[in-house]
This record gives sequence, C-alpha cells and structure tokens, in this order.
Amino acid sequence: MEPVPVERSSLTLIGGKENLQGAAHCATRLRLVLKDNSLADTKAIGQLDHVKGSFVAGDQLQIIFGAGTVNDVYAVFTEEAGITEMSLGDVKEQSAQKQNAFQKGIKALSDVFVEIIPGLLAAALLMGVTGLLSQEGIFGQQSVAEMYPAIAGFNRFISIMSTGIFTILPLLVVYSATKRFGGNPVLGLVLGAIMLHPDLANAYLVGNGTVEPEVISLFGLKVSLVAFQGGIIIALLMGLVVAKLDQFFSRKVPDIIKLFLAPFLTIVVSGFLLFSAVGPFGRLLSDGITAALMWSVDNLGIVGFMLFAGIQQVIVITGLHHVIGAVEAQLIADTGYNFIMPLMSVALMGQGGAVLGYTLALWKNDKAKQIGISAFGSTLFGISEPALFGVNVKYRFPLIMGCIGGAIGGAYVYLTGIKALGFGATAIPGFAIVAAQGSGHINYVIANVLALTVGAILTVVYFKVKKPNLD
Repeated sequence: MEPVPVERSSLTLIGGKENLQGAAHCATRLRLVLKDNSLADTKAIGQLDHVKGSFVAGDQLQIIFGAGTVNDVYAVFTEEAGITEMSLGDVKEQSAQKQNAFQKGIKALSDVFVEIIPGLLAAALLMGVTGLLSQEGIFGQQSVAEMYPAIAGFNRFISIMSTGIFTILPLLVVYSATKRFGGNPVLGLVLGAIMLHPDLANAYLVGNGTVEPEVISLFGLKVSLVAFQGGIIIALLMGLVVAKLDQFFSRKVPDIIKLFLAPFLTIVVSGFLLFSAVGPFGRLLSDGITAALMWSVDNLGIVGFMLFAGIQQVIVITGLHHVIGAVEAQLIADTGYNFIMPLMSVALMGQGGAVLGYTLALWKNDKAKQIGISAFGSTLFGISEPALFGVNVKYRFPLIMGCIGGAIGGAYVYLTGIKALGFGATAIPGFAIVAAQGSGHINYVIANVLALTVGAILTVVYFKVKKPNLD
C-alpha cells in the first residue's frame, strides 16, 4: 500500500501541534489526546481524504481510517507532528489524567473486569456447550449426551471446567481490584483466599438455612464466620481497601521492618474490616442491587425491558455503561443467569440498524457509504462507538430510531426469556454465551435481527419523509 499523506495544514484542524498531548492507533482508528478537544474541527476532519468518520470518546479524538490505512497514517502523522510513538495503553493513561474523580472511578471499575472477562467468556462458552449437549429437545427427545454415551464423559469434563472460575470469582476480583488501585496484587489474592476459606460457613448454604454459621466475639463485636461466595461487590470494595492499606503501611512502616510488617498489618486490618464492616455493608448493597433488578423484572415487565434496551446506548454516550459489568457479575453470582446482556445486545443492534439505514439512504454518497459500512461492521462485533459518534449522535434522528429499534428488541427478549451465562460480549460474539434453554440461541438471533431491522427501516423512512439537511 502506498504511504498515506498527511498534510501539515491538517494539524491545524486539531488545534495545532501545541494542542496535541499524545497519539496512538488501534486496528482501525487514530486516537489523539488533545489538551482542548473543542479546538478540533471534527467536521473538517471528517471531510479529509481516507477519513471515514471522527468522534470524541473517552476524552480521545478518534479518527476512523480502516484497517491497514491507519498504520500508514499513524507513521506519517507522528513524524509530521514531531511526537514519539505511544502505545494504546499510554494514550489511555494520558487521557485519563483529564478526567474528573467520578469519571476516573467509573473507568477504574471497568478496568477491574478487563483482565477477568476473557476467563468469564471462556467459562460461559463452555457452559453453552454443555448446555447444548445436556438439554433435551434440541436434537430430539433425548439430549446429545444421552443419545451418544461416548460423549457423556466429555460433557461431564466440560461441565466441571465451565464452573471453575465462578468458584473463585471473588478472589479474582480482589486480585484485579487491588492491582488496579495500586496495591500489591498478591495481598489481594491472600485476602481473596480468606474470603473463600473452607473453615468458613458456605454463604449459599447459610442463605438457604441448611447451615448455622459460627459466631465469635472480636474485640466485643459479634462476627459471623461466613464465607463470601458470590460476593462480587464485596470483592471490589475489598480490593480498594487492600490497595489503600498497602500503600499506607508501605509509607509509614520503617524500611528495616517494612518487608514483613507492612503486609502483615495490611492483611490483619483488611481482614478485620472484611468481617466487621465491608462484608456486611457489601452484602446489603449487593442484595439490594439484585433485589432491585428482580423487582424491575417482576413489576415493570415488558416496559422495564423496553426502557432499558431503549436507553442503554444513550448511557454508553456518557461512559456510565462500564458500571453495568459489575452488576452483571453480581447478578450471575446470585441467580446463575444474566438477563441484562441480551438487552444490551439488542440496544446495540438498534443503533447498528440506524447506521445501516443511514448508509442505505445515502448509498450514492461515497463518503457516507464509507463511514456507514465501517461503523455498521463494528456494531456486529459489539462495538457501537463508531456508529454512535460517527453518525447517530451527530445527526440525532438515527440515534432516536436506533433507540426505538432497541426497545422493540427488548420487548422480544422479555417475551422469550432470553438469558446469558456470562457478560462482556454482545452481538455476534454474544451468541456464544447465550443460555440454551427455551431455544435461547434462536431467539437471541431473532431479537437482534428485529432490533436491527426496525432501526434501519425507521431511519430510511425518516430520510424519505423528512429529507433532513445533513450539512
């Protein structure tokens, strides 16, 4: 491929070299961190050759070039701008410095689950496989494992592997959270092991009344020795506690005894807080979140599902959607299923349908077609930002039509009872973690196609009727 030229004058479109703090690229987009995003002329940038769209997300100016082209653009851009190459992680860290305390907190919460999600996706996929092999009625009256005894052993093996991560999930969350908040992650592992210690009463057995926990007096405080299976929210809180205590004692303990005394004090104090304060508070909080979600299902019904699926992508615009991962993890720990993921998927596909409708309505416009095809392709794999910021938010009416499409898809999710076994994947990748019960996979496809189709048709109709000015 011939090198893609970057005109020196184009640097003025981002406010000049002095406004540039860093640059990196992903598979399709050039990502720029600017001191002042308002100085960037995104409309003019969008008209440049090879550019398929531009938007601001995560405090980064992201310019879509497409696979391959972006590498050439980045090489020339860094030379012309006189900056050194940066990794994507460096750019994310640079842009995070511009965020306020609330935004940093939301990002930190998201970062905690980044390392864990691949394991959860693998486990959910394994659960999907064993579900298909074990469920009756999919391939006849008998399950596949019953029809072919030779597969029974393999199915049992897959079943064991699929649940492994969930038995230690709080431990993994404490580890990841401690690491994210700047503490020694090994201390997080130690605290996580304490949370799941076999000498503690199993939280699930205590919950159903089959086991009576031991109660001890700890400095005059009555403490129930109950483990924290499924305590995702508690694990998040304890990761923060361990990290801050580790930092505190590492600063205060003299160097000569720091090696053994600082971690000792960190574990003792965090362990005390776990059983006396953070654990009880976390249980109340997680029970409240789960109860609120289940209440919405029981009382709001189809309206609640349509409302969530209709506005979820609007939440993505604000960046608050990262919180949902923690809620999904707690929901799976408490109920074994995740009804939020299918709603998030149809919400995304509604926006994908809207950008598809935009593309079809402007098919003769090469620029619009380039932007639209690229953005639509991203939505199929669970990435909505190019569609949102490149088209839908920019022109507003596709965003609304996409929200309507998502709401209709949400209604179908409610009526068919689609659930997921994990989280972190939507659209096509999400198919792998859908629960097989009730023809879940077939209904998942129908729900997403329905949301996409409604979003696309409404957007095309709006174009034909209103003939909006897109200048």
